[in-house]
Amino acid sequence: MEKILSFVREARAELKKVTWPGKKQVWYSTLVVIAFTLFVAAYLGVIDLALTGLLSRLIG
Repeated sequence: MEKILSFVREARAELKKVTWPGKKQVWYSTLVVIAFTLFVAAYLGVIDLALTGLLSRLIG
């Protein structure tokens, strides 16, 4: 039981040392993730469309 309590105390002490991001930083990071996700989705959509057209010409 003492090991568990020691772990919890040490974990809390480490969490106090963490520099948490501010609201503005979280907002901009979220926007970057959304923009990147949309870019990758569009890129993969174009590749899929091109390959579908190519394969339909080869098969049909």
